[in-house]
Amino acid sequence: MRIFRYLNVVAVAALVGSAVYAYSISYRTMFYAAQISKTKDSIQRADDDLGMLRAQWAYLTRPQRVQTLADRYLDLQPLRMSQIVSIDDLPDRPPTVDEIGRKLAALGLSKPTSTPRQRSRSGAATPKR
Repeated sequence: MRIFRYLNVVAVAALVGSAVYAYSISYRTMFYAAQISKTKDSIQRADDDLGMLRAQWAYLTRPQRVQTLADRYLDLQPLRMSQIVSIDDLPDRPPTVDEIGRKLAALGLSKPTSTPRQRSRSGAATPKR
């Protein structure tokens, strides 16, 4: 008889333990669901704010508004047809050489060097290994 009592106590304790474990999982799941809902709301607010900022940017960069501001503050001259030239009419830019290039040119090292293959055509034999 005593064994049945101990088994009943163990069974009740196991039942209470499993109920506590199930409720803890349930409450933890509800907590995470609430956190996910808050995060989704935060993402939605950020997306709405981004849409508002894009709309404000589109409003501020309208060509008519920019033209009005340029006319008011920049004092620009209108474009004349004589200002438009073809690429051939532009002056040639001098080649840009840096300081190292000038030093190499002063030493006579700026000329292209011949490779062994080029020398072999001119008559000098390349050594064979």
